[in-house]
Amino acid sequence: MVYRYILFNKPYNVLSQFTDNRNVKHRSSTLKEYISVDSVYPVGRLDQDSEGLLLLTNHGQLQYRLSDPKFAHPRTYWVQVERIPDTIALKQLQEGVMIKNYQTRPAKVKLLSNEPLLPSRHPPIRFRKTVPTAWLEITLTEGRNRQVRRMTAAVGFPTLRLVRIAIANLRLEGLKPGEWRDLNLSEIQSLKNYLGLG
Repeated sequence: MVYRYILFNKPYNVLSQFTDNRNVKHRSSTLKEYISVDSVYPVGRLDQDSEGLLLLTNHGQLQYRLSDPKFAHPRTYWVQVERIPDTIALKQLQEGVMIKNYQTRPAKVKLLSNEPLLPSRHPPIRFRKTVPTAWLEITLTEGRNRQVRRMTAAVGFPTLRLVRIAIANLRLEGLKPGEWRDLNLSEIQSLKNYLGLG
């Protein structure tokens, strides 16, 4: 079998699947509109209202290693939040917060001094003159449903924009929203080594 490993920069308002099976009046964009490769599937998910790095593959063992929580690989996000988080909120996020009767694992969290260089989002986030915003870099080793959004909300700083910039050793650089590319041989080997599949 020939394995494919694809990195995709998922735009806002695109489902992380190839068909929209939901019983809704207005269909959403899907991966099918961007990626014309057969038999690859997303590793994990990005919510419809989240953006950024999505890995797709037909390599089942690699998909399993990246999806199973026991392997605890890192995922890094740039997160725009409402208001400026204080040191107490940052410490809570770092140590783990309670969401839906679940204590999140410790995370790496830092307040970015500058807004990251990202393409504009369409539509843009809601803007309020009286409410400042800030950007955080958050690295998790778990990926529960809407976890980052629930974590920032739990400490009082709702997420406005969420962009995944890294999965394990793979980074988003060089891909505009809606663009994809195959991993090169070096990246594939590095990822396999990282996951113990070398």
